[in-house]
Amino acid sequence: MKNTLPTILLLFPMFLGVACDQATPIPSVKVEDTLNESDDLTKDSLKITVGGKVFTATLSDNAGANAFKAMLPLTMNMTELNGNEKYFRLPKNLPTNASNPGTIKSGDLMLWGEETFVVFYDGFSTSYSYTKLGRITNATGLADALGSGNVTITIELQ
Repeated sequence: MKNTLPTILLLFPMFLGVACDQATPIPSVKVEDTLNESDDLTKDSLKITVGGKVFTATLSDNAGANAFKAMLPLTMNMTELNGNEKYFRLPKNLPTNASNPGTIKSGDLMLWGEETFVVFYDGFSTSYSYTKLGRITNATGLADALGSGNVTITIELQ
């Protein structure tokens, strides 16, 4: 029994060494992994300009987003709707894969139907179905930039 305590004290640093082994990689957290919709986002970045304010967005990984990307750059005169979104009828139909997201978040970029591009600047619950096109990375100040009326925005690849 007398030898047990010194043996434990001698072996304890070895157990700590195994737990902190330098050869064991520590998993890193990517910024994309912290987003709720990270599973369907690509690495494609968009620059969205509203007046003098610039926002960055990431495209979704789907056929609709790819077709939208092929149309860029676009300058759109967007129409106000419901105090939470701006919309614009695109010049051509895009592929769809609509589903009900349940909740819309500020900064969501969606396609309603086949040709209506929507930028949401206020979150809410919805029963409508949309095709996800992308998401503004940081929507802080988006509602103020878009204002309460119709607005012109420019979207281009970054």
